[in-house]
Amino acid sequence: MICLFVAAAVSVSYLGEELLPKFKETDFLMHWVEKPGIGIDAMNRITIRASEEMMDVEGVRNFGAHIGRAEVADEVVGPNFTELWISIDEDVDYDATVAKVQEIVDGYPGLYRDLLTYLTERIKEVLSGASGAIVVRIYGPNLDELRTTAEEVSAAMSGVEGVTGLKVETQVLVPQIVVKIRKEAAMVFGLTPGDISSATSTLVNGTQVGEVFEDQKIYRVMIWGEDAIRSDLDSLQKLMIDTPSGAQVSLGDVAEISIEPAPYVITREGSSRKIDVLCNVEGRDLSSVAQDIEKAVKENVKFRQGYHPEFLGEYAEASAARQRILVLSIFSGIAIFLLLYADFQAFRPAVLIFLTLPFSMIGGIAGAFLCGGVISLGSLIGFVTVLGVAARNGIMMIDHYRHLEHNEGVSFGTDLILRGASERLAPILMTALTTGLALVPIILGGNIPGHEIEFPMAFVILGGLTTSTLLNLLVVPTFYYWLMKPRRI
Repeated sequence: MICLFVAAAVSVSYLGEELLPKFKETDFLMHWVEKPGIGIDAMNRITIRASEEMMDVEGVRNFGAHIGRAEVADEVVGPNFTELWISIDEDVDYDATVAKVQEIVDGYPGLYRDLLTYLTERIKEVLSGASGAIVVRIYGPNLDELRTTAEEVSAAMSGVEGVTGLKVETQVLVPQIVVKIRKEAAMVFGLTPGDISSATSTLVNGTQVGEVFEDQKIYRVMIWGEDAIRSDLDSLQKLMIDTPSGAQVSLGDVAEISIEPAPYVITREGSSRKIDVLCNVEGRDLSSVAQDIEKAVKENVKFRQGYHPEFLGEYAEASAARQRILVLSIFSGIAIFLLLYADFQAFRPAVLIFLTLPFSMIGGIAGAFLCGGVISLGSLIGFVTVLGVAARNGIMMIDHYRHLEHNEGVSFGTDLILRGASERLAPILMTALTTGLALVPIILGGNIPGHEIEFPMAFVILGGLTTSTLLNLLVVPTFYYWLMKPRRI
């Protein structure tokens, strides 16, 4: 039995790990990201063409999309960002239909794209703020150095088996108008940098001065310069700014105006600039890929002083959850032992049940291998269920032995062990059979949409029930006889 337990403990190291199973939803959310600067017309053409190809796939029910964002949206994106919604029928071959959709998606090279179920995409956004299952977030002060380091990280990640949809967060330079105020010249006219910035912003970007309500709609009243002025550098030089004396001065007299390349967006976290390198996982379990990525980045990428990476996403959350579970399990184990000791008022019966509980997990580990070899949320629920059933049966078995010995006068020996085990045989088998039969339809139904959590849970519970039944009928009586046998003095 000890050898079997050691083998099971070693087998655990070969199990993969995922925070959540791959949900087989029929609604998908896809992102298409082109290079910044692309126009709405070009993105419209790509999106319309993709919609036509998608709707030709048998099983695709509907298709929708939006390009860019609303003015007060929750995401800072431009016209180069498109979000697509795809729904498929529930009665079609799920895997085959998704494969056809993925083939169409992959037929648009040159832009970043992903195809995720809606629930999966939302979970990833909440966990790391990005849509990748694994996110390497690089922090540092200089944007150029950040981009260079991000490319090195991307190169290191590309060699890891199972990485798909690898992407470096877009940091493209776009032409922007830069106004550098000449403070000495501004002071001559009594202008402050704030006065010049406010006037320039009003003429170039516009300023809201009021609102008009009509037909239950709100229309903003804006003041800004004409199109010809906003797009011409010479016209900007001639923009007239009011001075405190009532006179006017041209913007070119108090500031230097130029068009320079600048990042189209700068993202920060904790007052530090950052850039994300993200990817999804396919063909391998999440934990194995994440561990290989972390090893590859640390071995192949040298980070300068002031720059450092953080590994985020599903695996980081799973690791944090695993550490919390480990700490809580230690306290739970202590509490379980104290409760057993308080119930039996003896040390040896409490130790017997406490030490036999891990053996009940052997079948659960085998069940996890049979359903894919990956530990997810459903598998953890299954292990907890098996532990509870094994603890209950063990407590009832030992309590029955004590009842026979103290209340019915059966002397300690092999007769006591055999009688107690035979009398508890029917209750233990009925518990295992009724629970196991309830799980058979889930296993026979397969890993279908809606059963992503129940399917691995059923395998773990069924395997665990098998070993826990054998444990309580064979191991617990044997250990009880060995531990509780009166010692000769």
